[in-house]
Amino acid sequence: MIKRITLLSVLFSLTQGCTQKATKVNHKHTNNLIHETSPYLLQHAHNPVNWEAWKPEVLERAQKEDKPLLISIGYAACHWCHVMEKECFEDEEVAKMMNENFINIKIDREERPDVDQIYMDAIQMMSGNGGWPLNIVALPDGRPFWGATYVPKDNWVKSLKQLTDLYKNDRNKIVEYATNLSNGINAINLVENKTDSGIYTPEQLDTAIANWSQHFDNYLGGYKRAPKFMMPNNWDFLLHYATANSKPELLEQVNVTLTRMAYGGIYDHVGGGFSRYAVDTKWHVPHFEKMLYDNGPLTSLYSKAYAVTKNELYKKVAEQTIDFVKEELLDSGGGFYSSLDADSLDEHGELEEGAYYVWTKEQLKQLLGTDYEIFKDYYNINSYGLWEEGNYVLIRDKTDEEIAEKHKISVSDLTETLNKSLKTLKEERVKRSKPRLDDKILTSWNGLMLSGLVDAYRYLGNEEYLTLALENAKFIEKEMIKDDYSLFRNHKKGESSINAFLEDYATVIEAYIGLYEVTFDEKWLNHSKKLLEYAKQHFLDKESGMFFYTTDTDSSLIRRSIETIDKEISSSNSIMAKNLLKLHKLFPDDGYGDMAKQMLKNVQDDFTESAQGYANWMNLILFENRNFYEIAVVGDNYMEIGKEISHSYIPNSILVGSKREGNLDLLKSRFNEGQTLVYVCIEGTCKLPVTSASDAVEQLRD
Repeated sequence: MIKRITLLSVLFSLTQGCTQKATKVNHKHTNNLIHETSPYLLQHAHNPVNWEAWKPEVLERAQKEDKPLLISIGYAACHWCHVMEKECFEDEEVAKMMNENFINIKIDREERPDVDQIYMDAIQMMSGNGGWPLNIVALPDGRPFWGATYVPKDNWVKSLKQLTDLYKNDRNKIVEYATNLSNGINAINLVENKTDSGIYTPEQLDTAIANWSQHFDNYLGGYKRAPKFMMPNNWDFLLHYATANSKPELLEQVNVTLTRMAYGGIYDHVGGGFSRYAVDTKWHVPHFEKMLYDNGPLTSLYSKAYAVTKNELYKKVAEQTIDFVKEELLDSGGGFYSSLDADSLDEHGELEEGAYYVWTKEQLKQLLGTDYEIFKDYYNINSYGLWEEGNYVLIRDKTDEEIAEKHKISVSDLTETLNKSLKTLKEERVKRSKPRLDDKILTSWNGLMLSGLVDAYRYLGNEEYLTLALENAKFIEKEMIKDDYSLFRNHKKGESSINAFLEDYATVIEAYIGLYEVTFDEKWLNHSKKLLEYAKQHFLDKESGMFFYTTDTDSSLIRRSIETIDKEISSSNSIMAKNLLKLHKLFPDDGYGDMAKQMLKNVQDDFTESAQGYANWMNLILFENRNFYEIAVVGDNYMEIGKEISHSYIPNSILVGSKREGNLDLLKSRFNEGQTLVYVCIEGTCKLPVTSASDAVEQLRD
C-alpha cells in the first residue's frame, strides 16, 4: 500500500472554503488562451494571468527559464472554478506574482483527462482529497510537489510566496519530494499480468455482490452516504446480474434507486435530464451542472430497465432526457455539446448556482393558479422540498395514485394537470438567463450518448431515436475519425486539435457495435473493428495485456496511465474488454477473446472488496460463466424480426442479420429461399433455426 505523502502541510492548511459568488469577467487583458477553442479556456483568456494551454513548447520554455509550472485544471460547468477565477485569477496583483515566478498553464480537464488524472492522483497522495479546481505546482519537467483545490485569495498569495521561496532557496528538498511523489504516482498505476489465474467464479461473484450490498440505501436508493452520485454503470450491472440470476431483492434495489433518482431534484422535472450529483441522501438538491456523460448512460439504463419492468416512469425519464439533450446540447452537424453550467444569472444579475432551476412558493402560486394545490403536493412545496432562502427544488415522494386519491381525481386528470403546470413553468423558465453552455464536442461523450440513443431505440422503439443516432454516428465518422482510423478527442466549429484517448476509442467502438445490431449496416461494424485494430497497435501495453490511456504517438507525460476503475464513466479498459469479447464472437480467429480474458484476470482480484469500482468489468464474469449467444437473422424479413428480438433485454448476446448471405461467418450458408430464419448460436455452434422472434427468445431462455 502506498503511504500518503504530506510534505508542506502548512500550505495545505491554507486551502479553506468560501461562499463568494462569481461575477462577469473583466476583459481588460488578453493572454494566449484566446487562441484555444475550449469554452473553459476561453473563459480565462482575459485574465491578467499569462495563461498558456498545455503544449510541448510551453513545457520546453519552463525548462529553459527554470521556472516551476503552475497548473490549474477545471472545466466550464465547475462552480468553484468560477469562484477562484474571480477571487484570484482576475486580480492584477495576484497575476503579477504568478507571472513573475511561474509558467502558468490552464487545462480543461474534459479535453485533457490524461493530464488531469495524473495530477488528481498526485493531490490525493499529497492531501487525501481531490476536486476541481485542481491547482498543482510542479517542476519544469512536470513532476508535482504541491497541490490544492479551491484556495481563497489571501491563502493563495501566502502559498505562492512560500512556494517561490522554497523553489529558490531549498531546491534540493523540492526535487527530492517531487521525485518520491512521481515514483508513487507511477507505482499506484501498475497492473500485473496474471497469466496463471482462472476466471472469477459465479460463487466468488455472489460473495462480491453480498459485500457490495451492505452499502445500499434500501429506502432512498443508491448508497448510504452523501453526496450521492448516480453511477449508472453500477445499476446497469446489477440489472444484468439480478435478471440473469433471478435475484428479486437486487432487482428491487435497482428499482428503488431508479425511481428515487427520477423522483428527486437531481432530475429536472421541468426540462428533463439529470444533474451531476445530489448533495444530500434523498437525491433532492443537485450540483446543478448537467453533463452529457451522465445523460447518455442514464438514457441507456432507464431504457434497459423499462425493457425489463415495463415501468412507464422509466420510459418517460428516458424520453425526456433525450428531449433535453436534443433541445440543449445538439449541434447542427449532429454532434452533442458537453454540458450546461451549474451557475446562471439571478434576478440581481449575479451568477448563482441553481438560479435557473429553483422556484419560490409565491412564483408557483402566481404561475399555476388553481392548479397550485395539486402541484404543491406532487412536488413537495413544503419543508421536504425547501432548499434555501425560500427556494424550492422540485422533488416527489409519492406515486401518481396516492396524489390522485388525495385530491379525489383520476390519474389521467392528474397527469393532464401536471403536464399543463410543467409546460407553464418551462415557458416561464426560458425567460430567465440560461446557464452557460460548454459547446465543445468530445468524442467519448458522444459515444456514450450514441449508445444511449441506440438503447432507447432498441427498447422503446421510437424511430426518431434511430434517426438521431445515425446523424450522430455520421458526425463522428466525418469529423472525428481520421483516414488511418485514429481519432480526434475534440471538435468545435470545424476545428479538432487533440488526439483521442483510449476512452474515445472504447466508447465509439461500443456505440458502433450497438448501432450495427439495430441497423445491420456492416459499415458500423467495420468501423468498430478498424478502430479496435488502431487501438491495439498504438495503445496496447504488451507487458500487462492492458491498454494505456494515451497513444504511443503523443508526447509523454510523467506517467503513461492505465485506467481500470469504473467511476461515473466506466473505465476505458473495461469498455474495451467488453468490445473485445463481443467482436470475438464475430471474428473468432483474431485473438480478441483471449485478450478480453487476460484483461479480466488482471483486475478481478479487487472485485470481492471493491465491487462498486469494477461494475462494468463484472459483466464479463457473467458473459464468461454463462452462455453468451450469437443471434443471426437471415432472410427477407431480417429487419423486422431483428427489431422484434432486440426489444427483449438480452445483455449476453450479439445480434447480426442480412437479407441474403452476409460477409460475417455467422451469416454464411444460412439463407434458405422463401424463409427468414433465426439461428441462436454459441461460439458458432447453432441450435436448429426458428422462424419467429418469439421462438428465438424462447430458445435463449431454455
